[in-house]
Amino acid sequence: MNKHLPKLYLLLFILIVFCGDAFPQTIYRKIENYKAFYGWAHNYPQDWMVLRRFDNEGRNYLLMVNPQTLETKINESSFYQIKPMSMEQARDFFKSTPYVKALSKAEKQSISIQDAGIESGVPKQTGISLTADLCPSHRPLDKRIFTDIFTEFKKVERPVPIALSVTGIWMRQHPQDLAWLKQMQANHEIYITWINHSYNHRVSLKAPLKENFLLEPGTDINYEVLETEKAMLRNGLLPSVFFRFPGLVSDQQLVYQVTNFGLIPVGTDAWLAKGQQPQNGSIVLIHGNGNEPVGVNDFIKLLQSKTRSIAGKQWLLYDLRESVDEEFSEAP
Repeated sequence: MNKHLPKLYLLLFILIVFCGDAFPQTIYRKIENYKAFYGWAHNYPQDWMVLRRFDNEGRNYLLMVNPQTLETKINESSFYQIKPMSMEQARDFFKSTPYVKALSKAEKQSISIQDAGIESGVPKQTGISLTADLCPSHRPLDKRIFTDIFTEFKKVERPVPIALSVTGIWMRQHPQDLAWLKQMQANHEIYITWINHSYNHRVSLKAPLKENFLLEPGTDINYEVLETEKAMLRNGLLPSVFFRFPGLVSDQQLVYQVTNFGLIPVGTDAWLAKGQQPQNGSIVLIHGNGNEPVGVNDFIKLLQSKTRSIAGKQWLLYDLRESVDEEFSEAP
């Protein structure tokens, strides 16, 4: 045996562990047969819950979630031992995990027509989880959000976590802005959790809430959910297990339709443009699509007011997945 091989294996292992995030997410250009598909997938030592299945250039892929950490992953199905299940069976199989507990909590908070779903992370966290919505807009991306958080946090937290709720239409209309965000992530300046925000994000200025946004009669929720995920994959984005309702508007039936896709609705307890003040553990909402300068300005003022606390690591931005994971790891 070549005496240098063990060292080479060790070096390869180190490169995989420490540089894994350096590789960009694969771009799937020829997606076919994309569908909801549930079950258990195993590749030692990790169990995964399968959410989607699709073909791309002759290979079959799975979109899976680690039910302990809420991290998603895409890989070829041939690498896994797979047991197909119904959604009900899969949730029962993984019922003790933070992921399934979060789904259940979102369903319990489904009655309100506005802001159903998970609204905050762990209160003991000294900081917030920042979410920015990218609804359809003719205005360019408000880049101040991203450059300012990187500037404030680069010495204490890098990459800086942020969750972006993205619509299919925004991705289609703003390819250069999307490329800019992906480059920031590739440079390890920010780390993005991509939230499904529906494909069309239709809104009426006249219709009442109960017939507005995704509650508009004739809405195809399968299209709104799955087409957005496909658009993410074609753009090299990794879909998360989170969903944000357009306008934060839903009803109980719609919440259950979304959770049946394996997605956790995410609300907010601090929509800055509406004057709601964030507390420790808050899931903060601003709009990054250029349509809400007031909310962005308020967030930048918040950052500036926390400069000393940030420098002392006493006020941080939290990864939305970790916030939800920690909350439900502690739940009975």
